[in-house]
Amino acid sequence: MKRIFLFLATNLAIVLVLSVTMRLLGVEPYLNANGLNLTSLLIFAAVMGFGGSFISLAISKWSAKKAMGVRVIETPSNSTEVWLLETVREYSAKAGIKMPEVGIFDTPEVNAFATGMSKNSSLVAVSSGLLQQMSKGEAEAVIGHEIAHVANGDMVTLALIQGVVNTFVMFLSRVIGHLVDRIVFKTERGQGPAFFVTMIVAELVLGILASIIVMWFSRQREFRADRGGAGLAGRPNMIAALERLNALHPAPLPEKMAAFGISGGGGGGIKRLFMTHPPLEERIAALKAGQ
Repeated sequence: MKRIFLFLATNLAIVLVLSVTMRLLGVEPYLNANGLNLTSLLIFAAVMGFGGSFISLAISKWSAKKAMGVRVIETPSNSTEVWLLETVREYSAKAGIKMPEVGIFDTPEVNAFATGMSKNSSLVAVSSGLLQQMSKGEAEAVIGHEIAHVANGDMVTLALIQGVVNTFVMFLSRVIGHLVDRIVFKTERGQGPAFFVTMIVAELVLGILASIIVMWFSRQREFRADRGGAGLAGRPNMIAALERLNALHPAPLPEKMAAFGISGGGGGGIKRLFMTHPPLEERIAALKAGQ
């Protein structure tokens, strides 16, 4: 119930902020008696597309802490937490970024993630299961992988790509709806039911196609983060960490966090197009080949 409330409250806040932004920008309604105002429509789509993406990015640390129950380490209480903080501090310095917040979330599954608004305002969190089931070298490689995500600016880049595809989906779906309404159903003024039905269908179809683009980028950045983790913790440790993950078959993170974890779900065929992470076998092979 708490997570549902937080989800609804967050989305309501985003809608309210975007509505106020639209009013401040003086954007007139993109629908009028004569059809579409393309300029207003493009501004509307861009504000909604980029706005939602970047508001989600801005609150990513807060929402991740709430969703995953992350306990941020302020003062280490044991030797494991001391080691964790020192490892993150060392790798952050090597990567040239500000020390992230460091946290632990309680789950027996082996996983970790990084998120945050920017390279110098990030969070790196690992599961209690990772600390218990991985060797020191393997855990260091996973930490290095997450630090590489932060240093590469992956969270911001993913938000930008999501904003671009959101904008085009919203813009094109309404243009398609307008054309079908006018050309096929011969609506001369205003908008008939066909506009709204076609718009919804087009938005769903285009949204699926757009997600393929976003997921492709997400998979490519995993290879980069693996190389970054290998550079920080050593290639043998990075390969060993991925091999351990492959043997353990960890459960995926919640949907909104999936792209920022160390591993994701598997699949083949069409399902592969929607994977946030490449298969672990491919990542291991790429590291062994020095790619």
